[in-house]
Amino acid sequence: MTNLNLIIQGEDVATPDLKALHSIATGKAIERIADNAFRITGADADAAKRDAVAAHCARARLDWGFVAPGRALADFGLLAMDMDSTLISIECIDEIADFAGRKTEVASVTASAMRGEIDWPTSLRQRVSALAGLDETALARVYADRLRFNPGAERLIAAARDQGVKTLLVSGGFTYFTDRVRDRLKLDYAYSNVLDVAGGKLAGTVSGPLVDAGGKAAHLQRIASELGIAKERVLAIGDGANDLPMMAEAGTSVAYHAKPVVKAKATYALDYVGLEGVLNLLAG
Repeated sequence: MTNLNLIIQGEDVATPDLKALHSIATGKAIERIADNAFRITGADADAAKRDAVAAHCARARLDWGFVAPGRALADFGLLAMDMDSTLISIECIDEIADFAGRKTEVASVTASAMRGEIDWPTSLRQRVSALAGLDETALARVYADRLRFNPGAERLIAAARDQGVKTLLVSGGFTYFTDRVRDRLKLDYAYSNVLDVAGGKLAGTVSGPLVDAGGKAAHLQRIASELGIAKERVLAIGDGANDLPMMAEAGTSVAYHAKPVVKAKATYALDYVGLEGVLNLLAG
């Protein structure tokens, strides 16, 4: 594949690295997109050159992606995102478990599930059961004190809204958080799991249809169908193995600071920059 744009971005993009990548991809010009984000035009993306670019960028701690010229966020009709560790910087269930003195135990199960090593629905029920008896005020404390958006998240969502792109949040976490994030960022849709509360205490169970890997993909499919948006105009972003079915339903997918199993199957991977990196990939 020739005449593509090679997008290079990172915390610090050194001039020697840019020049080397320009040579590897036999590009034409080097253009600045934003601070620490550059476009190498007329790049060649055959397998050997792609592998060489990937190897150089891994050594230099740079993110990269070959993109068709003119590709822009406005080309998409739907942006679907995971929440925990993608849109926000924490895993909510791990932080809730911290108030029960069981964060290490629960976080270990979360990490294993995100790597695809254990069955996700089983892992969710196991982790939720560890929260039984915890005062429900822990949820408010996690939201107020610990939930933070990842760098570039608000900018990405605002840009999508400005371009008329519908936004969908699909999370294996809990509606307590997704509903608030939806309202705060003015997202169009949000789906997650209902964490049961009884007598002001967490019951250690969830209710309603489970938003697992299949549930995420099903919500994306349904919304896209209702809006008449073809797969090619769907952009999906996630980080864990339970995001893979959702990402497979999108024409373009981005693995954000993701597990290796996710990066291996995504269209693009962002390991070093924030979510503004998606905008740099789609800067036209």
